[in-house]
Amino acid sequence: MMQPMHGSKRILRPVRDWFVWATLLLAVFLNMIPFGRLYGVPDWVALTLTFWCIREPFKVGMGAAFLFGIVMDVSFAGVMGQHSLAYVLLAFTASGLARRILQFPLLQQALQILPLLLGTQVVMLAARMSVGSEFPGSLYFLESFTAALLWYPLTYLLLLPQYQPMEKDENRPI
Repeated sequence: MMQPMHGSKRILRPVRDWFVWATLLLAVFLNMIPFGRLYGVPDWVALTLTFWCIREPFKVGMGAAFLFGIVMDVSFAGVMGQHSLAYVLLAFTASGLARRILQFPLLQQALQILPLLLGTQVVMLAARMSVGSEFPGSLYFLESFTAALLWYPLTYLLLLPQYQPMEKDENRPI
């Protein structure tokens, strides 16, 4: 079996549940910052949800995606269910591809994440256009590319609390 040629050899601690939920709530608040018509601002909830569905598929899944989708639908007062549907499909796909995606280095993971995020945007756009909204233009899809570029630093940031210390302590078993 071939070992991945990337990443750290350090052992990660188990992620704490409160940290997962805190990062998802922070993503909701980041999504609520009013940027107006600025293109390229990523969907923080979709990005964070993708990260946790890949890293912790048994802790974060379609239930969490549905819950945060409802929160985003209510906060944006748009088409009810567009975020929920898109996030549930995203969580299902990300959880299903988790083992495959984690075999790649981080930059190649970002390329694997890009179609998932683009698909999420297409589902939301189809839901909006089905009730009469106009097509926002091709720059609408720029946020998925921005989110894929942020995958590398986001991974390090969200894994930072899980790293074991490098020094060896004789009193600890690991």
